[in-house]
Amino acid sequence: MPISITAFYAAILGLLLTALAINVTVHRARLQIQVGDGGNPQMLRMIRLHGNAAEYVPLGIILMGLYELDGGAHSALHAVGVALIAGRVLHAWGMWNTVELTFGRIVGPTLTWLAIAAMAVLNLWQIK
Repeated sequence: MPISITAFYAAILGLLLTALAINVTVHRARLQIQVGDGGNPQMLRMIRLHGNAAEYVPLGIILMGLYELDGGAHSALHAVGVALIAGRVLHAWGMWNTVELTFGRIVGPTLTWLAIAAMAVLNLWQIK
């Protein structure tokens, strides 16, 4: 059974992760920091933008793929896919220039957590 809905959202999230990784490299070059954050708060933020996405996105994609393979509702997959993308973009936007709590830093992770929790519950519901 193809999992084209998951593949679609995984591709978009993969591009987002790639952009965040490139951003870390660009900041390393600009700030002349070879390893770690060099004690620079801006570098630390850029590393964490990428790292946070790398921590959450794979689990969301795996749960989506398993749910789709098990014949899950397409509408639920689209809702979760949109929530994951929105959550990750909002988080990056909210954390880009400040470590202060911003709308993006509150709503972004919340959307991500809700999407992952929804997929976990829906996967449990699918167990026969």
